[in-house]
Amino acid sequence: MCGGLLLTVATLSAAPAKADFRLCNNTSNRIGIAVGYKENDGWTTEGWWNLAARSCETVLRGLLGARFYYIYAVDYDRGGEWSGQAFMCTREKEFTIRGTEDCLARGYDRTGFFEVDTGDQPSWTVQLTESADQVPMQPLQSRVPMLQTPPAAGRPGAPPSPSRSRN
Repeated sequence: MCGGLLLTVATLSAAPAKADFRLCNNTSNRIGIAVGYKENDGWTTEGWWNLAARSCETVLRGLLGARFYYIYAVDYDRGGEWSGQAFMCTREKEFTIRGTEDCLARGYDRTGFFEVDTGDQPSWTVQLTESADQVPMQPLQSRVPMLQTPPAAGRPGAPPSPSRSRN
């Protein structure tokens, strides 16, 4: 019996380290999270993960396949949000949406996500927090810095190239 236990422990310790994209809700409120990311065939947004106060959730499992991920989160209890300038498609109910173009024409909401630069790390955790001097009903802030520059071509929310028509 001891040999079996030691074998199990040795097998577990030899397993590769977990690599995931996690979000932690370090507020005293319930929040909802949507995530955007680029796959081989284009952009995908998914939601909603509902996080209880002071909890974490793995939203993407396995090694991260991209450097940049995009997050939009809303505070269900106080009404604030974590948002940014990278526009992607969402909807009120659970969703997986392919593509970031023509959200409204396709029947979705157009929502601003903030960018997370993972620096090509195999795993990443985003900590969502309340600002220290926040008063109710003001937007919440994230510890992840938000880009102030317009998105580069090939990123969501980037202006179309001059050769494209805007119909």
